[in-house]
Amino acid sequence: MPLLRSFRNRKFALLWGGQTLSRIGDFIHEIALAWWVLEKTGSAGMMATVLIVAFIPMLVFTLIGGVLVDRLPRARVMLISDMAHGVVMSLIAVFSFAGTLEIWHVYVAAFIFGLADAFFQPAFAAFVPDVVPDNELPGANALNSLGIQAGRILGPAIGGSLVALGGTSIAFAADAATFFVSSAMLLPLLSVKGNGISRGAVTPEGEPSPLGTPPAPEMLAEVRDGLQFVARAPWLWISILLYALTNVMLSGPYSISLPYLVQGRWDDPRVLGWLYAIFPAGYVVGSLWLGNRETIRRRGALIYVGTALAGAMLGLFGLPLPIWALGVAAFINGIALQLGTLAWTNALQTLAPRDMLGRVSSVDALGSFALIPIGYALTGWATDLLGAPLVFLIGGGVTALAAALVFALNRAVRGLD
Repeated sequence: MPLLRSFRNRKFALLWGGQTLSRIGDFIHEIALAWWVLEKTGSAGMMATVLIVAFIPMLVFTLIGGVLVDRLPRARVMLISDMAHGVVMSLIAVFSFAGTLEIWHVYVAAFIFGLADAFFQPAFAAFVPDVVPDNELPGANALNSLGIQAGRILGPAIGGSLVALGGTSIAFAADAATFFVSSAMLLPLLSVKGNGISRGAVTPEGEPSPLGTPPAPEMLAEVRDGLQFVARAPWLWISILLYALTNVMLSGPYSISLPYLVQGRWDDPRVLGWLYAIFPAGYVVGSLWLGNRETIRRRGALIYVGTALAGAMLGLFGLPLPIWALGVAAFINGIALQLGTLAWTNALQTLAPRDMLGRVSSVDALGSFALIPIGYALTGWATDLLGAPLVFLIGGGVTALAAALVFALNRAVRGLD
């Protein structure tokens, strides 16, 4: 199967295995954190604040991260990020076991996580083409997504069970352990040299900069190059603007309102874990379908129609439907989002210059996520004031309408094949 071809590449297999494990830990943490904040404060606004604190450093530093990962060994950047996650989560687990964990500890941890992600995300996006040939990129991207979805399926299920059986402390400790294992699996990849380190930075005096880091004027010039490339490609900047809107409308209800919806209807963390697990089951189906193709066609339609359908499915969570119906909606939402995500990732990797891929990926991340802190704040406020069901109806409806209109009215995105 073309989908599995990349597993013959030992470097990719190590990368995939370590990051899949850390993704499982991420979603164990997501369940544990949501339940801890819920029990500690009972406020959706407080949960929104935690997520905002994590996003602020990512937004501030992501363009700098994009420049650096086009120059530094990308595996090293990812290793440092994973180690930072592991150390901080270990401290959170210790405080939780001791009964001294406070909300400000969570804020500090969230800030450090966001800072580390500002460098990890563009490094990972640009590192995959360094270890996988172009004709295997669709399969490798699908496998990476399957790894994420494995985390989203197993993580919430494991996290919900750990919280129900032993409390949030055990779940925090399990998350910390996954980062240390994933760090160990990155060690053999430190020797990989890709397009990201094709030229060295020098100071105005002509001496090499420490660790290849460019001086500030040159760094700003390279950031500008990345921004200009995006501005000259309408399919890029229009899609980034759409993702900026839809990430607010979809991720806010999903991340903040869903725990309160579950608590109000079922009051059972296992239900929350099950719902969080069923979304990525759809992602798996989407990955299996597109991952077996060497070329992805009609990428514009996959991105925009998929986003519209995903919004419509999430909006159904605002209706008084039985849990099995919400499970079906979550499954379809996952399929639709995954088709669009894989098409988008493939378009970036094949249409952006390889030596600018870190910067283009960071511009994509910055633009797509720029409004999420505001969205989290509004979602927390709206959930407390209006209730979770109405938040889902608004978020899903706006997403579906916006994606459908842009696709219908804009030739650039319709022509993205």
